[in-house]
Amino acid sequence: MPPRILPQPCSWKLFLAAVWLTSVHAMASEPVIDADFPGGNIVLERIENDAVYLRQDLRDTEGWWFYWYFRVRGAAGQTLTFNFTNRNVIGLQGPAISLDEGSTWSWLGRQAVSGTSFSYTFGADADDVRFAYAMPYTEADLNRFLATHENNPHLKVETLTQDRSGRDVELLRAGKLDGEPRYRVALTARHHACETMASWALEGILDAVLSDTEDGRWFRENVEVVAVPFMDKDGVEAGDQGKNRRPYDHARDYTGEPIYPTVQALKDFLPAWSEGKLRIALDLHCPYIRDDDIFWVLNPDEPYQANTRAFLSVLSDVQQGPLTYSPANDRLWPRGWGDREKTNFGWTRTVPGVQVSTALEMPYSTNAGMQVTPDNARAFGQDIAAAVRQYLAAP
Repeated sequence: MPPRILPQPCSWKLFLAAVWLTSVHAMASEPVIDADFPGGNIVLERIENDAVYLRQDLRDTEGWWFYWYFRVRGAAGQTLTFNFTNRNVIGLQGPAISLDEGSTWSWLGRQAVSGTSFSYTFGADADDVRFAYAMPYTEADLNRFLATHENNPHLKVETLTQDRSGRDVELLRAGKLDGEPRYRVALTARHHACETMASWALEGILDAVLSDTEDGRWFRENVEVVAVPFMDKDGVEAGDQGKNRRPYDHARDYTGEPIYPTVQALKDFLPAWSEGKLRIALDLHCPYIRDDDIFWVLNPDEPYQANTRAFLSVLSDVQQGPLTYSPANDRLWPRGWGDREKTNFGWTRTVPGVQVSTALEMPYSTNAGMQVTPDNARAFGQDIAAAVRQYLAAP
């Protein structure tokens, strides 16, 4: 008897089933890419297999700028290549990356970058991976910092004003808060919402003022420091560029009647609070996309230029942190930057008593060949605080 041949399932049915299963798997594993969280900024154009095409959201920016910050979910086990379609917006250390929903960050590195693209292989349990041009800093980061000093009697958290959306804009007082100080110092940051690395330096200055060290004790006996961490609070939380915002940005709003509530509030507050004791006003920024040295922008007018050079010479001498600074990199206000009178440090020099009025430019990712990180940016902030002390205490 010939062998019995069993009936075989129809090959076309197997084929359709395989196609269906493949489609379901593809739909289930397609990554979700968005910026729907504080500080987020991206425009997703399309996803083609393992290639993602996207660009920074310029919104109301005049011209081109380079800030972006997005998250990827549902890509576990995949390798994706992210292609930016509006010029090269990747910095000197590659993208910043966070594996814990933005709490901590590291640099992915240039080895992941090819031209205007970068690639990343997601771990098997990578449920939420975030990428950014530089290491972000939003209200959540400020709150984490404030929580570390929650019971410090030498720190008070107040409100400067409400931004256009109704958000409270923080004003911090630190140092000598009981009795009259000998001196006052004013610190501002994030006139341009995207300039995140400056915020880590601001943390370092405040840490030094509040610390139980010789510098900290001197501040608490002699100096009241006021700090506004977010001059463009709405922009920070919305993930705006902030730079070159139409019709002009927060850093160009200091003449006439300001259009931004924070600028008007600061112009009202600072002269009255100073009482002629404000000596140093520092406005903290980040420079252009791939600038790679710390530098300060100086008022060309005297005596402010000479006073600022003296202060920065002290900073050069006392610095101990890993990020090195050289006064040779400093710049007088360039003509191409527009009307200096419209800027914060152009205005603060007019407040009675001010000797030093200048702007820091803190690189986004690289300083003299070294990676810039939250830790070493804070250390540079501590160096700034030491220089403030030495400058003010000098006979």
